[in-house]
Amino acid sequence: MKKNIFIKYTALSLLICMLATLSCTKDFQEINTDPVAYGPSSFDPNYTLTTAQMNYTGSTDFAYDTWRANLIYSATMMQGLSSVISYWAGDKYRLDENYTAAYWGNNAVGAYIEQVRFIVDVVEFTKGKSKYNNLHQVARLWKALVFARITDLYGDVPYTEAGKGYYSGFLTPKYDKQQAIYADLLKEVEEAANALDGAGDKITGDIIYNGNVDKWKRFGSTLLLRLAMRLVKIDENTAKTYAQKAVGKTMINNDDNAFVAHDISGGRVTQNRNSQVLNGDGGSEHYHVKWSKTFIDMLKSTNDPRLGKVAVTQLFLTESPKTQNAAFVTTPASQKGMPNGKDLSGIAGRDIRQDPSYTAFPDYSSPHPAMIKKNGVTFILTCAESEFLLAEAAQRWGIAGSAASHYSEGLKKAITFLGQYDADLAITEGTAEAYANSNPYNAANGLQMINNQYWLHTCTMLDFYETWSNWRRTGFPNLIPVVYPGNATNGTIPRRFPYPADEAAKNGANYREASAAVPGGDNLSGRVWWDKP
Repeated sequence: MKKNIFIKYTALSLLICMLATLSCTKDFQEINTDPVAYGPSSFDPNYTLTTAQMNYTGSTDFAYDTWRANLIYSATMMQGLSSVISYWAGDKYRLDENYTAAYWGNNAVGAYIEQVRFIVDVVEFTKGKSKYNNLHQVARLWKALVFARITDLYGDVPYTEAGKGYYSGFLTPKYDKQQAIYADLLKEVEEAANALDGAGDKITGDIIYNGNVDKWKRFGSTLLLRLAMRLVKIDENTAKTYAQKAVGKTMINNDDNAFVAHDISGGRVTQNRNSQVLNGDGGSEHYHVKWSKTFIDMLKSTNDPRLGKVAVTQLFLTESPKTQNAAFVTTPASQKGMPNGKDLSGIAGRDIRQDPSYTAFPDYSSPHPAMIKKNGVTFILTCAESEFLLAEAAQRWGIAGSAASHYSEGLKKAITFLGQYDADLAITEGTAEAYANSNPYNAANGLQMINNQYWLHTCTMLDFYETWSNWRRTGFPNLIPVVYPGNATNGTIPRRFPYPADEAAKNGANYREASAAVPGGDNLSGRVWWDKP
């Protein structure tokens, strides 16, 4: 069972700081020889790893980045979710610069503040210290995970100098080319995974695997595979080379899945971020955000057993009060996805209430409440993802064994992993096996089958960042763009987030150089390096 030790370490750190502060003018000599007092020589960086891992699940400021980047934009652009709320700009392809900048962050929150700063600190502090070897390697893996998402969203970004203001004095870090970032990420992940030592130091601040080095090795190889496959359009030789290095070392089963188990005892700081938005704490998201028609229809088309688990109707019967209906409906035949690109404007062709599918908002399918519990889980990386990527490597290059076998395993694991959300979502191995056998792999359209299932799986993970990245990489599924007046992309699905506007003031020369170099322009239609047209 996962252990959430975030609060314990936070409380301990705060207590130590308070004690040190209260005693600063008394018993000076004793304090300076106290074996439990923290300083540069005695601080335990395991505590900082805990914070870095927790913050990867979303901003501590009420899901600031999750709300905007993962849900408002990524989820709806990818037609996993749909919303008619006016400020949900993603599936209208409208640009809200404050929202697209949210993941990058501002002075208080965002990835560079809440993720990069902490994980770079762990990497730098543990560098060259043998007693922290395993911690150092895990921190390298986590740092790669953090930066991979940032660069996938924006393209060229501060990397080599980022987060090093204290260590190296870089206050206006340069933007590294994404090609160089990926080269270093691949190197870092391969080296770190290989350097982990089962007989080495115990990682005590780890809320993912509780210090299990073998699982971290498999995590590293699975991350290496994901990074490698990202490059298939732009550098197929490198993609194949690094995919081959991961073969035989990736996650074995769903027990290897990486996720953070949240709790509610620490308030909003430790709660599940998706839950904070979709479970009644947001505006009218609980009532007006639904599974999309594209998502529900794909599950229905093959009688997918996940449909009866991930989707419910009649969950919130009113916009106010925000109270869940305990008698929600899970019957697969009753599920109905909401079309994307609709609103409440009253204008014909746009207003959802004039759509042929509309009866009432509770009749559209919501995510099952077990997926959006405040003490639920945030999935980071899964075995199913690994199996689908191995299937693609086998299909493309004839490596990694049988594409059909990996596809079948990926499908079964993508079905059975749902039980890690909650026992109510569990699907038996037998049901998953029967479904996989009745929907076998067909090499003639293998890449489409693999990546359609990857799309479905990452949607059910609620990791829409990954959904968007893999769609840009492969073009699957074949999503039909919405047509919405005043969109910012000429009716095409966005390809990247523009740089935050305040970078011009904070990091002017570096920002201007990077912005001018974006293929297609620094806008929603521009492309990151690996997203070759």
